[in-house]
Amino acid sequence: MKVAADREVCIQAGNCVMAAGEVFDQDDDGIVVVLTDEVRGESIDRARDAINLCPANALRFAD
Repeated sequence: MKVAADREVCIQAGNCVMAAGEVFDQDDDGIVVVLTDEVRGESIDRARDAINLCPANALRFAD
């Protein structure tokens, strides 16, 4: 499954990193960075949690 982030919408909350640190990180300005766009196994559940916890709706599963 693939994930995507809209860096223009990110508000630097950091929930994504706390929920799925193996998938998401933040740059020096606190904006989301996708570490790996292809998630598998347990990382899918953590990525889903991160997507649901994002207050800016900057994260999504991609086709």
